[in-house]
Amino acid sequence: MQLVVGRIGRAHGVQGEATIEVRTDNPEQRFAIGEELTTDTGRKLKITGNRWHNQILLLTFAGVSDRNQVEELKDLLLHAEVDTEQNQPGEYHFQQLIGAQVKLSDGEIVGAVTEVVALPGQDLLAVSTQKGEVLIPMVKQIILSIDIANKIIVINPPEGLLDVEN
Repeated sequence: MQLVVGRIGRAHGVQGEATIEVRTDNPEQRFAIGEELTTDTGRKLKITGNRWHNQILLLTFAGVSDRNQVEELKDLLLHAEVDTEQNQPGEYHFQQLIGAQVKLSDGEIVGAVTEVVALPGQDLLAVSTQKGEVLIPMVKQIILSIDIANKIIVINPPEGLLDVEN
């Protein structure tokens, strides 16, 4: 399965290094030298160099040798082929949650997941409801179950969590 693992940021220096917004919990594997990533335009990029600079990942790609070429790639998402069959029970990738139906424990449909917002403290599910978007913290007190195969997430929200101001 193709999953988003990063986004290309601005150029760093003049030698063709790109800053990367990391969107994976395994950057050492996903951004290893020799790995091939695909952009959302379908372009294949082979990693020829990687290093961390002030907690920012910098990558170089085959065929991208200067600042101008990096700027042409700016804001493109990077996809990697990930074997989701190797997930342990209870493990999932954020992209597998997109489109999942969110339900209350009594079966009432809340809405569909449109995005997973990764924050330092906890991740949030952005859920589109009939009244608007709600953000649901991904904590075990609220998320009762996640069924990846059937794309169903069952929640037990505290009072007021699903209230949407218009």
